[in-house]
Amino acid sequence: MKITVRQLEAFAAIARHSNLTDAASELSLTKGALSQALQQLEQRLSTPLFDRVHPRLKLNSEGLALQPLVEEALSRLGDIEAHFDPEHIHAGQLRLGASQTIGNYLLPRLIADCSREGRLIPDIRITNTHNLCELLQAFEIDLALIEGESHLPELITEEWLEDEMLVVAAPDHPLCKQDEIHAEALAGQIWILREAHSGSREQFDRQLRPLFSHCGQIVQLNTLEAVMLTVEQGVGLSFISHLAAADRIREGKLRALPITRHFPRKLRLVWHSKKFHSAALKSFLQMCRGFGGGAE
Repeated sequence: MKITVRQLEAFAAIARHSNLTDAASELSLTKGALSQALQQLEQRLSTPLFDRVHPRLKLNSEGLALQPLVEEALSRLGDIEAHFDPEHIHAGQLRLGASQTIGNYLLPRLIADCSREGRLIPDIRITNTHNLCELLQAFEIDLALIEGESHLPELITEEWLEDEMLVVAAPDHPLCKQDEIHAEALAGQIWILREAHSGSREQFDRQLRPLFSHCGQIVQLNTLEAVMLTVEQGVGLSFISHLAAADRIREGKLRALPITRHFPRKLRLVWHSKKFHSAALKSFLQMCRGFGGGAE
């Protein structure tokens, strides 16, 4: 019995989801058919590929070594199909992740560029930087566009666009009356911030928080829109991307405080060091590198 594409697809899906139910749903198979395909592959290779820890299947050392090879093989098969059917575009060929600022304020323009140029429209997951890096590590996505930093050695990071973090407040906040604000003036203020492990929260903890003596209450929200709407109501300050706040600042709903120092940051492209770059991934990376973005 030879290794089949179905067996490789079954292995890859189970490796990504760590359970049969979700993997079977992805491949539109019954759990029985999926389990059989995995058993056939393990018999062909004469080794188990997962540790069965009910109800999950966790990759063992052999499975971890096999995963990037299978992902590459499936990507190469996709390239062959695309080469002989260049107008065939389907979303499953490229799995993209984006952090919230990029996902909400840059990604729609990237998708529009894809559409206009007849490029592949990717599957997209929007979550925080920490989660995206975990997804990359597990080969659940092919590429991530992040605003934080990757701390996983398996991942390759490429600097992409410039952005700047701003301290913002409602226009009637007392600090908006000042022409120049030193960081210590922020001590004791209420802060409306994203959750831990988000890119903007990491920037606050690393760049801004060490500059003043004590912090007031932190109100933690998990979406940018919720953060900005709460700041608009005068509840407190936030430390947020210029990309996210620009429209509200132009409309007068938010005010960027005149802090005496700037807080630049880099947006980044990230992928797994063992990830095979399919034609779809190469094409999207090329488009990203040529994208102005307007972050400056």
